[in-house]
Amino acid sequence: MGRDTQEGSPIVARLLGAGDPAPDFNLPAAPGRNVGLADFAGKKLVLFFYPKDDTAVCTREAADFSDMQSRFSRQGVSILGVSRDPVEKHRKFIAKHGLKTKLASDEDGAMCEAYGVWGEKTLYGRKYMGIIRTTFLIGEDGLIREVWRNVRVPGHAEAVLAAAKG
Repeated sequence: MGRDTQEGSPIVARLLGAGDPAPDFNLPAAPGRNVGLADFAGKKLVLFFYPKDDTAVCTREAADFSDMQSRFSRQGVSILGVSRDPVEKHRKFIAKHGLKTKLASDEDGAMCEAYGVWGEKTLYGRKYMGIIRTTFLIGEDGLIREVWRNVRVPGHAEAVLAAAKG
């Protein structure tokens, strides 16, 4: 990942954007085996980061992508969700909600750091560190095509599909 530096200032990670290479990863996933960026070579990939399995907004987001999975597939686009929840929790989440979308487990947070989605959040005045809901559209060439940060879920999957068609 690139870094922005200025004389006399601390090193600050640069946020990934369109045209940047997608950072490589290899993570355990549900329902099955490990998954890595190389598994999607030659395909478009929707990579959505979400805070936590089985919470209302995260469930809606995962369900929206799952419900639209066949539409994405017809466009040659794969979908992968990522959170820091363990694989077993992902399996239960998938089974409980009948999800068709594969979910990867980034328990140590290395992938979240590489993609710049781990950061400070505020809820009811309390500050804490967590995943900032973000979606990346990665092209067949492994380059990031588009990034949605601080995602609002209603209509998001449809917007991502529209961008993936272009």
